Parts: sequence; structure tokens; C-alpha cells
Amino acid sequence: MWNSTKITQLLGIEYPILQGPMGAGFSTAALLAAVSNAGGLGSYGAYTLTPEEILEAGKAIKERTNKPYNINLWVNDVDKTLVNYPPEKVEKIKLLFKPYFDELGIPLPDLYADIPSKFEKQVETLFEIKPAVFSFIFGIPSKEILNESRRLGIKTVGAATTLEEALALEEAQVDAIVASGFEAGGHRPSFLRPAQDSFTGLFTLLQQLKAKTKTPIIAAGGIIDAKGIAAAMTLGADAVQLGTAFMVTEESGATPLHKQVLLSGTANPTTVSKSLTGRMGRLLSNRISDAVPFETEVLPFPLQTKLIAPLKAAALAQGKTEMISFWSGQNTSALKHRNASELMQALITETGALL
Repeated sequence: MWNSTKITQLLGIEYPILQGPMGAGFSTAALLAAVSNAGGLGSYGAYTLTPEEILEAGKAIKERTNKPYNINLWVNDVDKTLVNYPPEKVEKIKLLFKPYFDELGIPLPDLYADIPSKFEKQVETLFEIKPAVFSFIFGIPSKEILNESRRLGIKTVGAATTLEEALALEEAQVDAIVASGFEAGGHRPSFLRPAQDSFTGLFTLLQQLKAKTKTPIIAAGGIIDAKGIAAAMTLGADAVQLGTAFMVTEESGATPLHKQVLLSGTANPTTVSKSLTGRMGRLLSNRISDAVPFETEVLPFPLQTKLIAPLKAAALAQGKTEMISFWSGQNTSALKHRNASELMQALITETGALL
């Protein structure tokens, strides 16, 4: 039985198919529930939310499913370089993006570098909700947090972009590790070395982790269909995690334009850029990502996000699609399902036929 793995047994799910925990408004209770109710593990990316918003999301989720689900947080959610960040440098970097603001006829925003971390208080709220799974990226929570997760019966899942990171997660005794290949869309969650020095493809990373670790492995990056699932599991993955394939469904919180572009089959190639948020992420290339080379200094995370947010909103309102940043994994070649339940059924049936 292809669907009986260490992960399905660990998480209490029927199929080793996980929905990527997309943050920044892409996750919804409806999407999570569609995946969990179909026997997979639905996820909710909550790193941008206040504790109160996480509680509301928890209520909405429990109204839609009684199956296991995952809430994802960022351990490191504010760059350390923001401490005492020079105001004059903020103004200098803002000027790099001024031509785009001028083109859209909007003013540059006022920015303040004093941004506190939400993580500790978010975790307190997560413990109130008690999801079956607590996944995290950009680091490893403290021993106290991991111990409390175990006491509450919450399984912990960390993300690794290198073997070194996977070994650190295993030493911390997490329950499972996401092998995040460089093909994956969204932020590159490296935490031991810079993201640009942690570029390992999924199939190589997966084999490295299977050879050197004993913790169950979840494969992520460029998987959008049953063939990808079968390939990852043949190489030893205990489960797979899909993001882009779920992002284009009607249940996701992505904008209709974002979904349309990804489903069109004519999307720009993806690139990695820090121009959108201050941290490296994979997205469809656009005018801004092309014009701002990776070595160009931008504001630290999440201050760069606050700079770009009004620009993105104005570009969307004015139909300037060439200035909008759309997150995406490298593989968009066969995206077709617009309904999350239908996507899950297709993945289950077609993977079963292959394996």
C-alpha cells in the first residue's frame, strides 16, 4: 500500500500528501479542510497573523474539519539587521524603488524599522488551538517550545534546505523534516547558511537526507502531480508537500489574477529574488525582480515587505501585471485542477495507479 508510510502513521492521516503552508493570505480554512477531509494534511501559514487572528483562523478551521491539520510559523520572523537600522539607509533604498511608485502615481510609504517578533506569542496561541501538527521554517524553536509541543501531543515538523540543517533538526528531535528543494516556490527557508549558499535540488537533497538521517522525510519542491509524487516516494520520501498546485485552486487565498497567470501555461520563468520581501524567494520573474539583482542591497525582512506592499496593491489595481510579484514553484507545466478536492482525488487515484 503506497499510502501507508511513517508519515501517515505519525500524523494520523490516510494519504502522505501535504498541502504547503502558504502564508501571507494564501492559506484559507476552506483549502486546509478540503485537503484534510480528503485524507491528506491541510496546512495554514500563519506567520503574518496576530495571535487574535490565529485564534479566529483556528475557529474557522474547526468548523470545517475534525481531521488532523497543520499550523506553520516562522521561528525567525524579523531580520536581526533591523536592530538599530539607520534611517538614512532606509531612505536611500526607498529611492531605488521610487521610479515604480512614480509610474503608478503613488507616494513612497513612511517606514519604521522597529518591528517586534510575533513568534513567541503566536506559539502561545498555537498551543491553545492544539493542531495535530506544528510546522516551522527559518530555524528551530527552543527546547522549551518543542518539549511543550510533545507534552500537548502536537507533532513537530521543521524544514531543511541542506543536510546540515536536517541534522540539526534531527538533533532537536523534531518528528519529521521537510526536504525543501530549490525548485520550491515562496521563501527559501535556509537558516544555517545564507539562502544563496543552500541551493540543493529536491532529488539530491532527498537522497542525502535518507542516507544520513532517520527522521521521516517530506519531499517539497516542484511536485505538482502524481508523477512527481511517485518519483519522490521512489527515492525514499515518506510523504510529499505541494504548494503551487494548491495555490491555483478556488479555495486558496491567491488573487484571481495570480491563479490565472499560473494556469495559463504562458507564465514567465521563475527566478529567485529578495526584491519583494528582503528574503530570497522563488517567484515569476517581473520588471522589478529583473531590475534588482540579488547582490543589490534591499531593506531587511519584513521592512522590505512594507515598502513593496502599496506598490503591489497599486499595480494590481491598475493592471500593471509586469510589476506584480507572483510566488511560484519552478514547475507549472501541468497545472490544471481548480478545485482542491478534485486535485486531491486525482493525486490519490493517479499515484495509486503508478505505485
